[in-house]
Amino acid sequence: MSKGLWWLRQCAMVAAALFFLLFGVYVLIAAYHLNDPFSFVMTFFASNLMILISLALLAGFVFQMFKVFKKPEEEDRPGGPVV
Repeated sequence: MSKGLWWLRQCAMVAAALFFLLFGVYVLIAAYHLNDPFSFVMTFFASNLMILISLALLAGFVFQMFKVFKKPEEEDRPGGPVV
């Protein structure tokens, strides 16, 4: 896979994670406007699960991007162990 396509895919995944993160926050805010306690609890926990999964995926995608971004600097070093 070419580098440009990989970066485009990673940026799309970050954008999707951010979308679901913001959607989870919106659902969390909307949960507080519900009158039924059962609906509130179900919506509250569903929104927290969306937020948790989105943050975990976002952190993973950003970590991969930083890892690949920093990789060329390490290749320029001369051979041998770095102390």
